[in-house]
Amino acid sequence: MKDMPSRRLGVAIVGLGGAVGTTMVAGIELIRQGKAGTTGLPLAETLHPGLVAYQDLVFGGWDLYADDLAAAAAQHRVLDGPSLDAVRPALSALKPWAPAANVDFCKNVTGAAGSNRVTKRGQADSIAEDLRRFKAEAGVHNVVVVNLASTERLVDPTLPQFQTPEAFEAALDADDPAIGPAMLYAYAAIASGVAYANFTPSVAADLPALVKLAKRNRVPVAGKDGKTGQTLLKTVLAPALRGRALQVDGWFSTNILGNRDGLALDDPASLASKLGTKGSVLDQILGYHVANHKVRIEYYPPRGDDKEAWDNIDVSGFLGQRMQLKLNFLCKDSILAAPLAIEIARCLDLAHQRNEGGVLDALGTFFKAPQTADGKEPEHAWFEQERRFRMWLDGTGDMEATGLTKAARRLANVR
Repeated sequence: MKDMPSRRLGVAIVGLGGAVGTTMVAGIELIRQGKAGTTGLPLAETLHPGLVAYQDLVFGGWDLYADDLAAAAAQHRVLDGPSLDAVRPALSALKPWAPAANVDFCKNVTGAAGSNRVTKRGQADSIAEDLRRFKAEAGVHNVVVVNLASTERLVDPTLPQFQTPEAFEAALDADDPAIGPAMLYAYAAIASGVAYANFTPSVAADLPALVKLAKRNRVPVAGKDGKTGQTLLKTVLAPALRGRALQVDGWFSTNILGNRDGLALDDPASLASKLGTKGSVLDQILGYHVANHKVRIEYYPPRGDDKEAWDNIDVSGFLGQRMQLKLNFLCKDSILAAPLAIEIARCLDLAHQRNEGGVLDALGTFFKAPQTADGKEPEHAWFEQERRFRMWLDGTGDMEATGLTKAARRLANVR
């Protein structure tokens, strides 16, 4: 009896040639060659029959820069010399597809690729055609889309044209200037029946119109803004401070980074999108408003992809005594982000196999501003997010099915 062929998954990346995208592709190729292990991949030790194997991931995608991925990876300087040399042939063979682009939405990252400068409907149709072609040419069982592009400026999601699928499509046909590239990729994927995840702070599949379309079409979607470093630690520490009844009087967070993400965030309009997702977690976890919660992000080119995240936390304890915590995380931005994006892609495919559609609340553990299926306030405490995610992964039912006592649930910050 012949072995069944392994399941192959196509991962179409918006921002394929960026630091995170090239690190994803290079990392999987190094694993495939046996030259790298799976450290840093959260699901590497999870034996689940529905999760596609790492070596069976196939990559493609769009980028504003037309360089092949070997040239792009050399510019980003995330990989060391031997690693880049090992994957150079595979990365050299991979070039991005022509992107949807609009400089009005991301002023500092414009690229030099032949952008698809047709109408917004034409751009959406072109993205959908790329997805169809990719699936056919790559010979994969399924395709998912992961948005890793630079942060776009804020858009008002309450505008009338964003409330229903019909209104959005009418706006698309009218070439509405309020529709940005991130929305186009999300719409094209969902309309094509392709699962979509937003690893960026940009407004995309969280629009009411696209949430409804995803539910109608039974397409899995998740987002937004990948939770990799500073915010991850914030969502781990804050529940512990709450559990010990320590009052958070202030939390000052500073970030410096010098990669293309930092360049994008050097534009105040794009920065406003990022600050919105990074600053939204504390109040929900602690159960009260932290008036002195401040977040700063600075573009500092010498750092490249080596990001520094520094936190000062002021707390009050018993008898009103004041204390401080100081945390300095010297991290590698893409080394933290790439494994999460890989796992999100695998989970989207698992949801597709299960015929799950609409917003995947359980994937909130991966995001700073998790989407929720009912539009309610998301859970931000990492331990509870992780518990819900593992339950979803195992298919073991809802929160009450765990049999947790009320006291244990309070400690887990379930309200």
